[in-house]
Amino acid sequence: MGLFLVAVAAWLARVENWRSYTPVAGGGAFGQKESYGSEEKPSGVIRWLTTVDHKDIGILYGAYGLTAFAVGGLMVVVMRIELIDPGMSLISNTFYNSLMTSHGITMLFLFGTPIIAAFANYLVPLLIGADDMAFPRINAIAFWLLPPAALLIWAGFFPLPNVIPAQTAWTMYTPLSAGAGAGNQANAGVDLMLLGLHLSGVSATMGSINFIATIFTERGDDVSWANLDIFSWTILTQSGLILFAFPLLGSAMVMLLFDRNFGTTFFAGEGGAILWQHLFWFFGHPEVYILVLPPMGIVSYVIPRFSGRRLFGFKFVVYSTLAIGVLSFGVWAHHMFATGMDPRLRASFMAVSLAIAIPSAVKTFNWITTMWNGRVRLTTPMLFCVGFVSNFIIGGVTGVFLASIPIDLVLHDTYYVVGHFHYIVMGAIAFAGFAGLYYWFPLYTGRMYQKTLGKAHFWLSMIGTNVTFFAMILLGYGGMPRRYATFLPQFATLHQVATVGALLLLIGQIIFVWNFVQSWLEGPEVEDGDPWNLRDSGLYTAEWDWYDKKLETAIADGGETDDAAEPMLTDGGDVDDAADE
Repeated sequence: MGLFLVAVAAWLARVENWRSYTPVAGGGAFGQKESYGSEEKPSGVIRWLTTVDHKDIGILYGAYGLTAFAVGGLMVVVMRIELIDPGMSLISNTFYNSLMTSHGITMLFLFGTPIIAAFANYLVPLLIGADDMAFPRINAIAFWLLPPAALLIWAGFFPLPNVIPAQTAWTMYTPLSAGAGAGNQANAGVDLMLLGLHLSGVSATMGSINFIATIFTERGDDVSWANLDIFSWTILTQSGLILFAFPLLGSAMVMLLFDRNFGTTFFAGEGGAILWQHLFWFFGHPEVYILVLPPMGIVSYVIPRFSGRRLFGFKFVVYSTLAIGVLSFGVWAHHMFATGMDPRLRASFMAVSLAIAIPSAVKTFNWITTMWNGRVRLTTPMLFCVGFVSNFIIGGVTGVFLASIPIDLVLHDTYYVVGHFHYIVMGAIAFAGFAGLYYWFPLYTGRMYQKTLGKAHFWLSMIGTNVTFFAMILLGYGGMPRRYATFLPQFATLHQVATVGALLLLIGQIIFVWNFVQSWLEGPEVEDGDPWNLRDSGLYTAEWDWYDKKLETAIADGGETDDAAEPMLTDGGDVDDAADE
């Protein structure tokens, strides 16, 4: 892998004169002369392979994340079809375990983090008035670590001799993942998966450093900490979490690789299994907030635009974001209540796990209050935001129950846990992602999507999510254990209901893909920089002002345009309030 990365670096150095780039050229700022742009930015495939423009890299991240979402989604569709009947034999039990492992890792590491990076790369520099990211080339390198990471994670599914997919589940618990016994876990497929995860972690860490540096040092003169937009606040907090969480996971995986290949005993000796759980979950629970905080930022940004009013309690939303970031490192052991740890230690983790629900509740009430008595427009982005709030409430309340020790001891490792975190991952994180994709669709395509298909996508996703995952919560109450490829006959009906919901989700995502691709290619062109009529409610923001100037520049064939006479809002508030803050 090291030789491969060196070869890629050498090839890039050969095809491009890196020193010819300047921050402005890399950022592709509007107003640059057309001839200058054509000299600095090649066309075709070479452009996408060598670009350091934050917008191009954002699109690359988005294409990568949506591809991973499709792969992970198809994996789970096969699993749900297998679970229609307890005697179904569409796939073997071992292949079911492989799909389950790769589905979880794909959705969390190859979809969740990159799709957030797509929004952040494209939008943060525009929102804060920067020409580009602080380190454009590191930004590009961070992305190009991800394709080989995906290939390594999925390597077991390729026709490689003596390599089979990992079957450790996404948590990779030892001693199973350490290759104990004579089973499949000693296969090289597990090693390749661990190496792929390590690369994805390096990518995320490089990106987080870049976002922190960008937000601290590249803000425009009119963007202070007081009026920094809520999405950038969540990206900043997320980047801080990544900086402390991902390197620990990387270190733990290196130790696990040493145990598997060099005979060390980090996790093979007495207490090794518990040590792995502590190291993994110290990363794993901040990871939940790494994934959910930026979607919260998207929802906090989009809801005011279609409610006709500013975000209620903007400062409290910021403070609650920072509080979640701090508290998220004190709750990891609530995943380990059933391991027999000291009851006093267990009680302290229960207290912090219950406390972290408070800042999440603050955000929820702020979203609801923003919509209350507002001029709500039920566009597709707004529908997905409302769906986010609804699903987040269900996912959050079920999580509060799991934070209670006696309840967790009953429900631990049942389908209740699966239903709970899928309400968060699919019902909240993915819904916020769709809200952002639809809201900013005119910004990065110059076209408008088919609105009827967008709403059909929402309703199929909303119904499918609740049918699928509420059935799983009921299965958990009935005692159905998770990670099983078969089940007792009394669970058949609810499993069939969950499979019907999963198929509804599949239909909804097929509609999304058709609408997304067809509209990008042939949708009606957007004629001005205010496709959502935000000026009417005084909620016009910086990224649309940039897009409006881009349109004007295109019309003027590369001519210069004056800066906007009015200061652009970054938080959706009025100019006077923003200035006072």
